[in-house]
Amino acid sequence: MDVFSKLGFEKLTESVLGKRGCSDKAFSHGSIFGSLFFSYLCGGECLENINTLIGQFRQRPGTQLPGADTVGRGLKELAEENIVYKSEISGKSYSFNAAEKLDTLLLRMIRQMGLIKVGSHVDLDFDHQFIPAHKFDAKYSYEQDFGYFPGWASIGGIIVGGENRDGNTNVKFHQEDTLRRIMDRVISELGVTIERFRADCGSFSKEIIQTVEQRCNTFYIRAANCGTRYEEFRQLKEWKSVEVGYEKYDVTSINMDNLIEGKSYRLVVQRSPLRDKGGKKQTDMFGVIYTYRCILTNDWVSTEKDIITFYNGRGASEKNFDIQNNDFGWAHLPFSFMAENMVFMMVTAMLKNFYLYLVRRISEKVKPLKKTSRLKAFILHFVSVPAKWVRTGRQNVLNLYTNKAYYSEVFLE
Repeated sequence: MDVFSKLGFEKLTESVLGKRGCSDKAFSHGSIFGSLFFSYLCGGECLENINTLIGQFRQRPGTQLPGADTVGRGLKELAEENIVYKSEISGKSYSFNAAEKLDTLLLRMIRQMGLIKVGSHVDLDFDHQFIPAHKFDAKYSYEQDFGYFPGWASIGGIIVGGENRDGNTNVKFHQEDTLRRIMDRVISELGVTIERFRADCGSFSKEIIQTVEQRCNTFYIRAANCGTRYEEFRQLKEWKSVEVGYEKYDVTSINMDNLIEGKSYRLVVQRSPLRDKGGKKQTDMFGVIYTYRCILTNDWVSTEKDIITFYNGRGASEKNFDIQNNDFGWAHLPFSFMAENMVFMMVTAMLKNFYLYLVRRISEKVKPLKKTSRLKAFILHFVSVPAKWVRTGRQNVLNLYTNKAYYSEVFLE
């Protein structure tokens, strides 16, 4: 709570979102965010858990935080109108929610915490995740469930932007508009250069590649439809053997000139033998049968191994979804409509970034914690410490009941 206050998040939220309520009695947006933040940092799993913890929060002298109902109303007030795109092919309409004010606040919080330095060169990852949610406006997806299909951008473990979409939306549909909004905002608000961009085959289209290439130095996108080039790949002779992640592959590069007129890109091709259940290589009349995977890039300098190794690093960004689902509430979206749930997802994305800042500070003093520790370890080693506020010598003093001396460096500093 002290760290939250010292970072000036109350004033920052008011500067971006405006003042909440007509009187000074209304809880501010900062207080609403704080109540939600502290609830999840103490092990809350859904919005209603705030009411379970609010009594304990108020034991801290001078602390007055809103309950779950007020937090819910406050979050709903921040919902922005959906953007509706109509498909020229099917004639169907699909809703997107950009939550632009909250996206801006997300980035300004990152800047205030110093998580990303102004002027730095960064690697941006983009990915979609289907979130099952049986809500009033949730659409049925190819994932065979109702829900939403948001796209999120991250730099390392830091979430830097996102947009929600109907669950039945094709991943490529108007993705270039989403990326344009997110990337332009990241560049202007954080004052960074996007050095490298990574995405899976859901971003493999002419429009998306053109949008991305204008906003970064190099991009690495998993190429789709490699099966149509199977015969072309079989004719290639100049393969090199490399080891990536303890696995051996054959790799080569070819030019791709027919995707965008007047542009030539590099297609890094990786092949591995198709094996049966016993591990034996499968063959046909032409010899060994191979499985091919490709990465499209405008990087003509790096080796194939370096490009594949860098692309495979996307796994770290995909971990964000697991963290948000299990630690910060995305598995239990609280509202009935997409726009309102997008507010919740954006605010808990801010919480995730705040948690990264917090655990990095605390782990320097609390020995069992690491900078990469998940929320469960944070609660175990930092929150679950017996303590009591007592009034003595006209002061509020926090008594700790633990033999681990290093906690005093944090709690009593």
